[in-house]
Amino acid sequence: MQAGEVRPGDSAPAAGVKDLLPIPATDPGQADQHGQSSSTAPGEGPTLSHALATDVQADEGVVQRGNECVEKDVVDLGWNEKKENVATPLVRGMDNEHMWLLLRRFNKQIYHVQATQYPPPGGLDLNIADDEESSPDKLRANVERLYMTAGVGLLTAVKHFARLRSWREPRRTTYFAAAYFIAWAFDFLVPLLSAVLVALIAFPESRRILFPPAPLSLVDSTTGGVQKPKAGVLGSHDSATGALESHKGEAVEQEASNFVSSIASIALSSAAGKHPPGDPNSDEKAAFETAPDPAALAIRTADAKDEARGEKTGAKHDKTKAPMEAAMWGKMRPIMHTISDIADTWERFENALSPIPFFPSEVYRLRFVVILLPCVFGVSLFVTPYLFLKAVSFLCGFTFFSDPIISRGISWLNRTVPNWKKLLEPRNTILKGVPTNAQLTLTLLRHSEANHAPLPPPPHNTSPPPSTPPPLTEADMRATGSDAPLNATPSELNAAIIDTDTDTNNPPTISHTNPDPNTTIPAQPKPDSKPEPKPHSHHKATKLLTFFKSTTRSMVKTSLATDTVRAKALGNEPARNRLGVLPPRHDSDFDSDNNSNKTDNSGPTEFEARYEGDKGSVCLTTSTLGGANTVSFARASGAGSAMAAKITGKGVQEEDGKIMWRVPVSDIFELKKVGGYGWKARLVVGWAMDREVKDGLIFKTVGGDEYHITAVPLRDELFNRLLAVGGQKWEAR
Repeated sequence: MQAGEVRPGDSAPAAGVKDLLPIPATDPGQADQHGQSSSTAPGEGPTLSHALATDVQADEGVVQRGNECVEKDVVDLGWNEKKENVATPLVRGMDNEHMWLLLRRFNKQIYHVQATQYPPPGGLDLNIADDEESSPDKLRANVERLYMTAGVGLLTAVKHFARLRSWREPRRTTYFAAAYFIAWAFDFLVPLLSAVLVALIAFPESRRILFPPAPLSLVDSTTGGVQKPKAGVLGSHDSATGALESHKGEAVEQEASNFVSSIASIALSSAAGKHPPGDPNSDEKAAFETAPDPAALAIRTADAKDEARGEKTGAKHDKTKAPMEAAMWGKMRPIMHTISDIADTWERFENALSPIPFFPSEVYRLRFVVILLPCVFGVSLFVTPYLFLKAVSFLCGFTFFSDPIISRGISWLNRTVPNWKKLLEPRNTILKGVPTNAQLTLTLLRHSEANHAPLPPPPHNTSPPPSTPPPLTEADMRATGSDAPLNATPSELNAAIIDTDTDTNNPPTISHTNPDPNTTIPAQPKPDSKPEPKPHSHHKATKLLTFFKSTTRSMVKTSLATDTVRAKALGNEPARNRLGVLPPRHDSDFDSDNNSNKTDNSGPTEFEARYEGDKGSVCLTTSTLGGANTVSFARASGAGSAMAAKITGKGVQEEDGKIMWRVPVSDIFELKKVGGYGWKARLVVGWAMDREVKDGLIFKTVGGDEYHITAVPLRDELFNRLLAVGGQKWEAR
């Protein structure tokens, strides 16, 4: 079964007339997608996502069978197993690799949410707040997401058109050209194009007939023929470079990251990943917090260049510097919000056109057809090209010369219907009820929690990608009719797919008309060759870099030892929050309090963590009998407290091995991921120590209490479970 495929007979909410028409809610702030007040009744849920997550499905995957184990609160589906040992499919209609792809990108996109009391637009929560926080780190994530959605999608369209106009597949191009010019001769172009568009929307199989697939990196965007992938080997079918990957979608994610990093002159702060100024983990007294600011370094470099020319710099001489910097950073929020909206809309269109689990994608496609048939196809039968040009020219002139009428009309709308702009947004009209990838992932997480079987986390990369390319089957590359794919011979395809430096005495072949679905193109090992000697200057630079790295490592070790003393003796809060953030190696010479290895059995109910410097675990308790879901922190037995017991607003800290606090999940109002170190320190520590930094999590309750959990190896997984267990309606910030 392909990713995202839904089996026939899957249950879905009944479709009514309102579902097929782009009728917006009366008030996006007061009604849900069906124009009714939201409900929190059991089984119904406050949003469409909650309702679909608790819906009983006819065709069950492994997750859906989790609720059969009533004797357990939670079923472990393989949280600490290799991906080969995890049962498949975990969720009906979706393979595990695609599910992990969604989870991996969800973890990068969502890191701060707040609960809202109002029904969300389109009936789905986890929309991006209008006043979301802005930071270079979030801007980087949004640009990466834009590349993975719109960027790759537009590149795919460009290569499809290049294939079509190249005449390398003559039969298909002949059919397209004949249909076009016959329609042109009879003034039937618009009806023809709209009919083709309706067919592509209503019948997904027509897409593979009219636009047969081919690996993205294998198609030359100029000639439409075969090209050598930029990575040298066809290791992935959906990436622009064709690089090898360990998990599905990993190559595209790495391309997106390198895409942003390559625009250093435009997005240097984003490439550095700077967090907002109010990072709760920053501490100016830490030794490694004195590292230079990469963003400020770029500004100082520009100033130095001006000073070399004899120009005066600084705020005293340059009166435009401060206001221009403030204006540029002030515009970052709307720019970032626009990028998010574009990516959200692109994902919604993709999910509306392709079958996805739980959501009634047939309803969404029918909605497009209902709009296109009368509005485009029907009107185009009676409107001549002359009338069309006259109407367009009139609208252009009216828009240009009618500002008094337009401004008065907009003012009247603002007074009469204050939310008219929100009502006309695609998510409230034509894309009403269609999820983004993040909303789809949240629904999957809620569905697994409703069945008491949390989704296993995405597998981590512990080794380089495999040296063997994945199989190239007819599902990945085909042509229409008897045309050869890309009009390429088997030898041309083999030369492009495998590494040119490999031994290709007996390469596997690919049939033109009917490729073998089980055909695999293996990459042969390269012959032994002596490495080229490195230049002497490069050797000197390496020795100098090694010296600085060892010096920085010693500085970090000293700072970590100082943190332990400051945390235990002085009760310094920033120092307590940094205890255990850097996991030691087996041969580490750090202090004994920081010398604990990662728990192999962490999750899905207990997560290794620290609270106020004390080692312990966060316990998430759910009940199969309808009891309250709670999250608590239990201090590890025998763990010395980093701070003497005291009475706080959260209660009395109890003795070792006991619960320090317990909170109902339904009381959580805000969840926020935070770094284990400040952003500069994270760069320095990660480079000098060659280790992953354990990050933390902050959550606030409706009562005003705040809990800061630190050194959580499975921080993203704990965040996702807290996000999905409760009935809150979330808003991303």
